[in-house]
Amino acid sequence: MLYCTHLGTRQLHNAESDIMTITLLQGKRIVLGVTGSIACYKSADLASKLTQAGALVDVILTESAQQFVTSLTFRSVTGRPVYTDMWSHEQHVQHIGLGESADLLIISPATAHTIAKLAHGLADNLLTVTALAARCPVLVAPAMDGGMFQHPAVQANLMLLEQRGVTLAGPAEGRMASGLVGPGRLLETPELIGMIRLALGRDGLLSGKRVLVTTGPTQEPFDPVRYITNRSSGKQGVALAQAALDLGAHVTVIAGPIAEPIPVGAAHVPVQTAMEMHDAVLGRLAAADVLVKVAAVADFRPAIYSEQKIKKTKLSAEAPSIQLARNLDILAAVHTWRAATGKALTVLGFAAETEDVINHGRDKMSRKGMDFIAINDVSAANAGFQSADNQVILLGPDGLQVTIPLQSKAKVAEQIMAHLAAYLNSS
Repeated sequence: MLYCTHLGTRQLHNAESDIMTITLLQGKRIVLGVTGSIACYKSADLASKLTQAGALVDVILTESAQQFVTSLTFRSVTGRPVYTDMWSHEQHVQHIGLGESADLLIISPATAHTIAKLAHGLADNLLTVTALAARCPVLVAPAMDGGMFQHPAVQANLMLLEQRGVTLAGPAEGRMASGLVGPGRLLETPELIGMIRLALGRDGLLSGKRVLVTTGPTQEPFDPVRYITNRSSGKQGVALAQAALDLGAHVTVIAGPIAEPIPVGAAHVPVQTAMEMHDAVLGRLAAADVLVKVAAVADFRPAIYSEQKIKKTKLSAEAPSIQLARNLDILAAVHTWRAATGKALTVLGFAAETEDVINHGRDKMSRKGMDFIAINDVSAANAGFQSADNQVILLGPDGLQVTIPLQSKAKVAEQIMAHLAAYLNSS
């Protein structure tokens, strides 16, 4: 059975996905169908990035696609054969071999003509006949100019495909080859990879679970232009959200001000202050199965907020002092909420420590009623805040203590989520 969803578009860039393998994609057989659109030059980048991430990419070029790109381009970036003809002397009924062996079929770009063929079951080339033979999830990434995407015939064909379980990837809105602006642009490679990950991970160990992730710093303003904050980048929380998505979870990310893009498929709740994050978390606990609290929330905020910018000329010669007020403790509030409601909620928190890290971590886990705690020594070089890497000690139920060594935050997140999923599936 095919997986059905239609996700919105978002401009994003994830540098890590450009340079590292992605566990979910390693060894996966992906058939990439490329049709005759000027946007097919982007498909070479997609094939390259998927290959770098560890996927085995088989490319099918339609006759019209070959007017824009050559099979040599795709052979060069995938290291695998490229298919252009219905029949091959090397492979018997190759559309069956491709369709039956694929973990995913993605058609990118998909022209209006190919979409019409798919919708009505026409099979006059290798790509469309392979689509009929496929027993895997199918993604279709439309790309067309002008008002073509909005034409009633195209919309009707897309609706038919969705009803049959095909996932539509985009399109984005923007400037097209004709110079017109509107919906019809092919999604960029990082977003397409995000949607591929959603399709491949949908039946993972966290399938059906609702995971709430907090990440990033908070900003505590004392006038309209100045605030107190910390050095959290949000990278680890975003990586944990992506790891949960890869395992099939429904993910909501409550994020303070971060530059890191939110993973494709995750709901995004932006906040600024600790109080806003507190309210966002407490307001969503009832709908969550898991809370992963990674955010570096400010313990204090300015007690007095000036509605106008505080002018230097109005201050005395002495440096001004700022009176602070204590913010609410979100984990403590969650602990109280769980006790009052009896809700079966699994809580994983983070602790940034600099000394006696395990004892301090165990104490924090006990005081705040967490099931798991990931302790990172922020005094260590090349790990923690504003770094691409991290190393943590994960403590959990039944005396669990696992040291996750220094590596990318994405890999750390995968290991943490694997332990969490094992716990949820055993309880």
